[in-house]
Amino acid sequence: MTGHHLAQLNVGTLNFPLDDVRAHGFTSMLDTLNEVADNAPGFVWRLIEDGGNDATAIRTSLGDDVLVNMSVWESRDALWDYVYRSGHLDMLRCRAEWFQLPKAPFQVMWWIPAGHIPTIEEAVERLELLREQGPSSSAFGFRDTYMPEDAASAVPLEKSSLQVKPRIGTR
Repeated sequence: MTGHHLAQLNVGTLNFPLDDVRAHGFTSMLDTLNEVADNAPGFVWRLIEDGGNDATAIRTSLGDDVLVNMSVWESRDALWDYVYRSGHLDMLRCRAEWFQLPKAPFQVMWWIPAGHIPTIEEAVERLELLREQGPSSSAFGFRDTYMPEDAASAVPLEKSSLQVKPRIGTR
């Protein structure tokens, strides 16, 4: 698997503004969870905003109220271990306190060549592909078993007109 890494995007719509006291349980844990991710075995890269330590100010065509989290991992096992065998699991258990219940897939994964850093536009396209067509070697979730070699047969995505919009104002 040294020739491929696993990219992932997950999104969520907060129930409250980031600076609302009711979102504090989420916002107060971001730095700690990002540090755990950064030091996790198999971690490669994560999306952060310019001058920041997280991606909470990055906006996409998914909506101004949608937060994005994107990262790259050496393997599915490395990502699984971070998500389900670290302090991240406690945050997942509380997701409903801070985020709206998703009506469509909110997480997508796909294999990339090692060394490639995906763009947020690419990630949003993958999520939209999963939502529209279901799992494939181009866009899948943890329940799916696509392997890096499946990525070679995946149809390349078209360049899109999706735009990343910086958030106006401060948290």
